[in-house]
Amino acid sequence: MFTEAQLKAAHAKVKTGADFPKYVQEIKELDLLRYEYIVEDGRTVYYGANDFKIDSGARYDLLPISQKSSPADLEHTIKIHQQGQTDFMTFCRQAAAAGVEKWTIDTQKMMCTYYDLAGNEMVAEPIPQTGY
Repeated sequence: MFTEAQLKAAHAKVKTGADFPKYVQEIKELDLLRYEYIVEDGRTVYYGANDFKIDSGARYDLLPISQKSSPADLEHTIKIHQQGQTDFMTFCRQAAAAGVEKWTIDTQKMMCTYYDLAGNEMVAEPIPQTGY
């Protein structure tokens, strides 16, 4: 089963959104099934088989999450981040402003799904599995 140190080592290789697909492939190989990233405080909850779970704890001061969700603003935020135009904290701030409470990464379905404060799906994107 994966360890937090292994996950941190894999994540340390991510410099921009363009590096993200390779990161997901690496954590998938560690038998990570999915994770949830909580935008408000940067906490990540990682899930493996047999109810295995690791909670990273808060990573930064609280970000206010907009009560009004905007999938269009989020799509723009994702696009420029994937192009390497923003760093991760900028992406988190912009996602919070677009109303994102959390996103989930499903390594089995290779999907990234963003949710608002009401639990509504805002954007769901397939994670590329080739080309890296």
